[in-house]
Amino acid sequence: MNDGGQGAGSAAGSKRKDARRNQQTLLDAAATVFVTSGVDAPVRDIAAEAGVGMGTIYRHFPTRADLIIAVYRHQVDACAEAGPDLLATGPTPHAALGRWVDLFVDFLVTKHGLAAALQSDSAGFETLHTYFLDRLLPVCTQLLDAAADAGEIRPGLDAYQLMRGIGNLCIGADSDPRYDARRMVALLVAGLRQPS
Repeated sequence: MNDGGQGAGSAAGSKRKDARRNQQTLLDAAATVFVTSGVDAPVRDIAAEAGVGMGTIYRHFPTRADLIIAVYRHQVDACAEAGPDLLATGPTPHAALGRWVDLFVDFLVTKHGLAAALQSDSAGFETLHTYFLDRLLPVCTQLLDAAADAGEIRPGLDAYQLMRGIGNLCIGADSDPRYDARRMVALLVAGLRQPS
């Protein structure tokens, strides 16, 4: 009996799924190591965190810049995908906005070193910045609109301005251990509330 090659196609699909899952594991491990040690962390530390050999990392990401860019895009995607989920499952749109902003702050605070790592590649950095805006602005806008429609925050808030303000509050968080960016951003988000 001939299966028409479906067995081979199914095996190939399963291998692709495994490869994607392995790559996600590597990206999560690299992000974790970057948080604690910065983007210059030794590849062996990332490999140990992921539970793989260093050759596996180099096979997926031939250069450090490739890895850093992939981690950045992975984190942007995770933040973008979290917005609609938080809105659907959160108790209120404002609560969903607050939780999403926490994720955004974590992303901003932990990506230190990216600019320095890509300094010699301004076109690559610009591409990443465009990707960042294209993925995250619509999510932030959706959350702001939902909270405004629910009467929880002032209407007419601009997502870009909010994200820029959050970014400015996160500057220096990695160089001053006494500065709590998350607390400052929480005050900003609380200030969005509709006056009663």
